Amino acid sequence: MQYRNPVIPGFFPDPSVCRAGDTFYLVCSSFQYFPGVPLFESRDLINWTQIGHVLTRPSQLPLQNTDSVGGIYAPTIRYHDGTFYMVTTNVTNGGHFYVSTKDIHGEWSEPVWVSQEGIDPSLFFEDGRAYFMSNGSDAQGSCILQCEIDIAAGKRISETKVIWRGTGGRFLESPHLYHIGKYYYLMASEGGTEYGHMVVYARGESPWGPFTAYAQNPVLTNRNLGGYLLQGCGHGDLVDDTDGNWWMLHLGFRQIHRWMMFHTTGREVCLVPVTFGEDGWFTAGEQGTARLVMQTGRIPESVTQTQKTHFTFADTAPCREWVFLQNPHAENYRLTADCFALRGTDVPLSSVSDSPTWVGIRQTETAFSLSVSLRISAQEAGVSAYMTNGQHYDLCVRPDGAGGYCLLRRAQLGSLVHEAPVIPLPEHAEQVTLSITGSPVEYHFSAAVCGTVHDLGALEAKYISTEAAGNFTGVMLALYAHAPDGAADWAEFSGFSLTVQPPPSGQCP
Repeated sequence: MQYRNPVIPGFFPDPSVCRAGDTFYLVCSSFQYFPGVPLFESRDLINWTQIGHVLTRPSQLPLQNTDSVGGIYAPTIRYHDGTFYMVTTNVTNGGHFYVSTKDIHGEWSEPVWVSQEGIDPSLFFEDGRAYFMSNGSDAQGSCILQCEIDIAAGKRISETKVIWRGTGGRFLESPHLYHIGKYYYLMASEGGTEYGHMVVYARGESPWGPFTAYAQNPVLTNRNLGGYLLQGCGHGDLVDDTDGNWWMLHLGFRQIHRWMMFHTTGREVCLVPVTFGEDGWFTAGEQGTARLVMQTGRIPESVTQTQKTHFTFADTAPCREWVFLQNPHAENYRLTADCFALRGTDVPLSSVSDSPTWVGIRQTETAFSLSVSLRISAQEAGVSAYMTNGQHYDLCVRPDGAGGYCLLRRAQLGSLVHEAPVIPLPEHAEQVTLSITGSPVEYHFSAAVCGTVHDLGALEAKYISTEAAGNFTGVMLALYAHAPDGAADWAEFSGFSLTVQPPPSGQCP
C-alpha cells in the first residue's frame, strides 16, 4: 500500500513509541505548553488518535519562566511488566524525571527525578534491571551516558559511564537501546535537529557495549535531498509490529516551498520501514531517506490512511487539541463546546515570565482557513498565528482610548512591532468575525463586522518560521485576551472553524 508522511502532521517533535499487545503508543515533546507530552494511540502505525497528554498537573509540569526553547524536551515511552513509563527532561524547572501508569488512558504518577547530565533521556529494561541513558559531554566531546537505576526511586545504583561517542557528527543526542536477536542496538541522532539531522546506530553484545558503528551510517537522513519538501529527518525510535516487522518513527519537517528553506508547522512525526539483513545490520526508509509518499507491503491494502481536516469547538477539547502557554490561570477561562470565554490580564503575548490568557491549537498544514466570531469586550481580544512570544501575527479588536473600538492587524517580529491597518469600528458593533487564511508562503487576514468585510492584507510566513524565530516549536493558531490596565471583561469566542488542506500526493517533488 501507499501511505503519506507525516503520519502525525503539525508540531509534534521528538517522537518515541512503544507497543503494548496490538496497540502502539507515541509521545512527543511539548516545550512551554500545558498540558505536556502529547499522547497518541494507533493500531496500524499510520492512523494516530490523540488520547490526551501525559503531564496534566502543575505538580508534574512546572513551566514558570519557560519559553519556546525551554520546558519539556524529548520524551521516551516504554512498556515494561504491565506498566508504562515516560521519561523526559524539564530543562527549565528540574531536569530529568519519569512518570508511570498502568492505565494508559488514566492519570500518570508524580515525577521521579534522576540526577544525570544531558537531555533526551531513555529507559531500557532487561532481566530485572533498569538502565537510564542520556546524552552528555566530556573533555573528548559529545557522548552517550548510561547508568543503572532503582526504578522505584530513580536513584543511580551504578556509576554513570560513557557507552558511545557516535560517528563524529555534531550534537549527538536521542539515545535509545534495544535488544534484538543476539545484539544490543544503540540508536541516536547527530547533525542537529535542522537540515543536517540524521539517525545513526551501533551494536554490541552487552548493554554496556563496546558498540561498533554501522558502516553505512547515517541509516536515515534527508540532508542531501535538495529541493525536497521533507527535511530535517532524525530523532528516531524503533518498534516492532505483531507480524515481526520493524519500523522507525522519527521527526521531519516540511518546507513552505521546495526552494524556500523555512518551515512553520514544526517538526512532525514520520514513519519508515526498517529491514534487518542476514548479517544483523538494519537499513531504514527508501535507500536511507524518508519520503512524503512511502510504498510498503507491510500494511494491508484494507487499511486506509485518514487525516482530520476540520476542527470546531465541539469536536476538539481543552487539554487535548487545545493547550495553554505555561501553567494557565484557570479562573480566566470558561471553555465549552459552544463558546470559549477568555478574561484577559495584564500579561501580554510577549511575556515569558507568566502565562497570558491564551489557548491554542496546532497549525497542521500550511494551507488552512480559520474563522471565529468574537463578542466585543472592554479589552484586547483576537486570534494569533503564534510561533513564539517574540514572533506572532495577530488580528484583534481593542478599545481605542476614546470610548470606541478598533480592528487591527499586528506583526511582532522580535523587537519590531507593526500595527496596520487600524480600522475604527461602528459605535453599534457588538460582534466581529475574524478570519485567517493560510497558504504555504503567507497568512491573509480579514474581518466582517456589521455587514462589511475588511481586508487587512497578508504577511509572509517565513518571518514566523522556525528558521527566523530560532526555536523548537511550530505555529499555533490561538485565541487570546489582554487587559493591560487590568480591568478585563469576558471575551466570548463562538463559531470556531478551522479547515486544513493537505497537499495532494501529486505535489510531492
